[in-house]
Amino acid sequence: MTNRIFRKVPILIFIFFSTCTVAKAQSSKRFADSIRIVFNIPELNYAVVSSAGVMEMEALGFKKHHTNNKATLSDKFRIGSNTKTITSYLAFGMVKKGIIQWDTKFFDLYPELKSQSHKAYHQLTLKDLLSMRARLMSWTYTYSEPTQQQIKGTEQQQRYAFISWILRQQPRTENRTYYFSNPSYVAAGMMLEKVSGKDYKTLVQDLGKDLAIEFGFGQPNSKDINQPWGHNGELEPEKPSDNYKLNWLSSAGNINVSLKDYAKFIQLQLQGLAGKSTRLSAAEFYTMHYGMPQFAYGWNWYVDEDSKMKYAWHTGNPGSFFTKVYVCKETDKAFIFFANVGSEQVENGINLLFEHLKTKYSKRP
Repeated sequence: MTNRIFRKVPILIFIFFSTCTVAKAQSSKRFADSIRIVFNIPELNYAVVSSAGVMEMEALGFKKHHTNNKATLSDKFRIGSNTKTITSYLAFGMVKKGIIQWDTKFFDLYPELKSQSHKAYHQLTLKDLLSMRARLMSWTYTYSEPTQQQIKGTEQQQRYAFISWILRQQPRTENRTYYFSNPSYVAAGMMLEKVSGKDYKTLVQDLGKDLAIEFGFGQPNSKDINQPWGHNGELEPEKPSDNYKLNWLSSAGNINVSLKDYAKFIQLQLQGLAGKSTRLSAAEFYTMHYGMPQFAYGWNWYVDEDSKMKYAWHTGNPGSFFTKVYVCKETDKAFIFFANVGSEQVENGINLLFEHLKTKYSKRP
């Protein structure tokens, strides 16, 4: 992983390596802001947390390109696929309470869809869907089908129609350990909706009340133009709107949240891995993060080549925002990065900042 993250990095990266002694002397905040400037990120927020508290947390830059609206720690970012870390956590809680089981089959809850679905999916379970072993197509909001004309009704009805369409498609046949799929998490979210009797937004909002976290959905600036604006790779700001395709993907990638609040959720992961949480056991948290090869339940993971320590991680990129989080049980540290622009260049910059912070906080507690 350490070597792979530097592929296709712009030539400017070598400026940082050639001046590494200067960078080490800088505060992390100054280094992070230099990353923000060089890699064209209007707003960059980052945090380092442990199970006991916050080590660093900063909001840098501006909420919209070419404005003076300064970043704050209360700014909300659309976290894209990092929504999956929240959906997975919801599922673990419901399994622990006996509301649903890992081996509950999708068609046990939605039998009316079975006859029209591809037979390869007939035995899919909650575990298969959350661990990305379902072989469903990857699908994201850039796909042209299904069209808006094919998907009607309330948001919950739209997700039902969307998954009905997905389940009629051919399964993936490539030989992989897991199969990244947004629809897998949409289907898992539908299962949680069915057994709880609540729609996904209500489940997330209830969780937010329990954890004192304010979760939202969609573009942050659609309700408040003073919240961060997303930007594409050319730094063109995304106007407030409601992307209906992202509504289809609610349980896979449409939550927005501030860094300050998401850090609480990630801190809970560290507390759980350390056996300091009463919500789930340490073994349950470990299974969530590392329980299956490469991708467990909402979390990718790898072993760092240098330290040999495990890092669970996830990336969210809904097109105009970019978020990334790393969790390390051995060091009791997590690293969270939020940016209001979606591009490969942004990921390169965040990878550099992660390496800087990981080195600073690499010691075991």
